[in-house]
Amino acid sequence: MITEKNKIYNAAYDLIYRNIRDNPNKIAFIDNNDKITYNELYIKIKVFSSSTRNININVNDRVIICMDDNINYPIVFLGLIWAGVIPICINTLLPSKDYKYMIEDSEAKAVIISDQLIDKFNSLIQKDNDILLISNGNENCIDLNDLINQNKHYMEKPMDTNDSDTAFWLYSSGSTGSPKGTLHMHKSLVATAENYAKKVLNITNNDIFFSAAKLFFAYGLGNALTFPMSVGATSILMSDRPTPESVSNIIKIHSVTLFFGVPTLYAALLNSKISSSLFKSLRLSVSAGEALPANLYERWYKFLGIKVLDGIGSTEMLHIFISNTIDNIKPGASGKPVNGYEARLINDDGKVASDNEIAELEVKGPSSASSYWNKPQKSSVTFKDEWTKTGDKYIRDVNGIYTYCGRADDMMKVSGQYVSPFEVEAALQSHEEVLEAAVVANRDSNNLIKPKAFVILKNKPNDTENLKIALTNHVKNQLTPFKYPRWYEFVNELPKTATGKIQRYKLRTYND
Repeated sequence: MITEKNKIYNAAYDLIYRNIRDNPNKIAFIDNNDKITYNELYIKIKVFSSSTRNININVNDRVIICMDDNINYPIVFLGLIWAGVIPICINTLLPSKDYKYMIEDSEAKAVIISDQLIDKFNSLIQKDNDILLISNGNENCIDLNDLINQNKHYMEKPMDTNDSDTAFWLYSSGSTGSPKGTLHMHKSLVATAENYAKKVLNITNNDIFFSAAKLFFAYGLGNALTFPMSVGATSILMSDRPTPESVSNIIKIHSVTLFFGVPTLYAALLNSKISSSLFKSLRLSVSAGEALPANLYERWYKFLGIKVLDGIGSTEMLHIFISNTIDNIKPGASGKPVNGYEARLINDDGKVASDNEIAELEVKGPSSASSYWNKPQKSSVTFKDEWTKTGDKYIRDVNGIYTYCGRADDMMKVSGQYVSPFEVEAALQSHEEVLEAAVVANRDSNNLIKPKAFVILKNKPNDTENLKIALTNHVKNQLTPFKYPRWYEFVNELPKTATGKIQRYKLRTYND
């Protein structure tokens, strides 16, 4: 549905109605236990929307969703939007302090949770407040199944919202401070499908989608809900944590054609020795969350003969806004701006950077968040004159291809020149003994900044000192020599966010 600015538009109505018109009996979602057609989904969305009014959840109230990926998730998410209520999708793996902060910060009217989280939320929500707990079959909660299935009334028409009204929130990861409630408009949801999924991935209603990234992430929400619904395709939902075995089984059993993962998962799949025959239904793979090293792209392509389209997205922009394309892939690079988006690089003095100059990435496009909730100062810094500041350092070549250099606060100056931790990590990961690597700044005995590497090896080394020498020579042969790590630490795991991004700040050992 295309509308003029500020005209009546409801994103949930748009996504579901196009399928009631064209594909009512098509399977929309399949989870671990069940499946649902578009027509059944339509009915349950309207029933749930009506039920929210019966428990005094009204227009513009905020409701937190902290649920595993299953068929109830799209019913709840779209049902709330249909009713003019604002869903807030949050990570199911967070510590209690983050849940407490988000409940208080958002002033949520209700929390809809999966069964295994009930005890955690019971301890956070005091009996003397008005927050409603909604789940399945627990005596201390309103029964979610009743809200979806037992009401005999429908909210036949969606609320008359505008395209620029707030439709839903996502919370940022909060890796460098408190999580930020990121406000997205109705028009943003479908814009990601129209500009990226249809024009870059060439999606059709014959595709079967599977996203290892969960629905509570901006990346997963597009992959597993918005994109398939925009064309009447089928989406496979998995509540479990993705492992090489579970992911490959899902792809084989359901003949998945589009797979969405993160670099860490691609590395794990390649290292697991799983047969390539399990993936024969795939026509395309997508990677985001963190830049995909060229080495991983090449190994995956050699393994399957299937391309991986790497790209960059963010919570603030809702999905991928710079991407490689099927016909134009540069391994190790993020690609070019997606149709409908503009990108620019701003250097330290605030001017637009030239080609081949490392600078901070800013982006403009139709899916940008409107602001952060209750954080006017941070909003004014991030969202300015239609441009969104990403906090990522990039370099653009003469062909307009953007390559990731690291988070702005991860960059280091060595010998007076910027060094990207990502390029050093990519060089290390191309060594046959290295599975994963993270590079951070560290100070030497002269208080000068130099790179330090944390490395996960494929096999236990016989001689670590000789291996360090070999890794140093390997990096020097691929990059400008001064970029090599001065220190190595061999570890069993790296600290990461739930989306697979390396938390380099946890590895830094120097004090600013």
